[in-house]
Amino acid sequence: MRVLAVDPGLTRCGVGVVEGQPGRRLSLVDVGVIRTPPRDPTPRRLVALEDELRRWFDRHRPEAVAIERVFADTNVSTVMGTAQCTGIVMMLAERRGLPIALHTPTEVKAAVSGSGRADKRQVTAMVTHLLGLDRAPKPADAADALALAICHVWRGGTQSRLAQAAEAHARTAPTRYRRPTTAGASRR
Repeated sequence: MRVLAVDPGLTRCGVGVVEGQPGRRLSLVDVGVIRTPPRDPTPRRLVALEDELRRWFDRHRPEAVAIERVFADTNVSTVMGTAQCTGIVMMLAERRGLPIALHTPTEVKAAVSGSGRADKRQVTAMVTHLLGLDRAPKPADAADALALAICHVWRGGTQSRLAQAAEAHARTAPTRYRRPTTAGASRR
């Protein structure tokens, strides 16, 4: 499975592509950070972000997309930029018919390090180890995107298979026996 993961942000947007299967060694395909100038008007920044993300989708042809779930923060402008970036990623994925998953920061930390309370240094160290990299990906937004991709391969792949199995079972399971009612019988 090839996953394109995005740590959304309007100023710095981490993007990582990882390939692998649950329980098997993962491999890094690409990682980077898309930057937009904070002094530019927001619409211009959003267009620049969309253009660059489209190139990532076209170049890497992912099979799934993982996005870090936006969480409420005291800085409303940061949350707005993050949400706008998330919307662009969702739109690009949807237009390509790709499955989209949102993972919380706690989920990602737990999947990669074993602890939902791991700090950035611990997450980066585990990403470096799990992908067999010679050095840690920098900046932190890049490492966060890779951690998100790893989380999705491990958790998303399992969740997807469970959902497919449930759908298959629902299609093939016999309907429950219903007691036939007799005409004219009174109902209590």
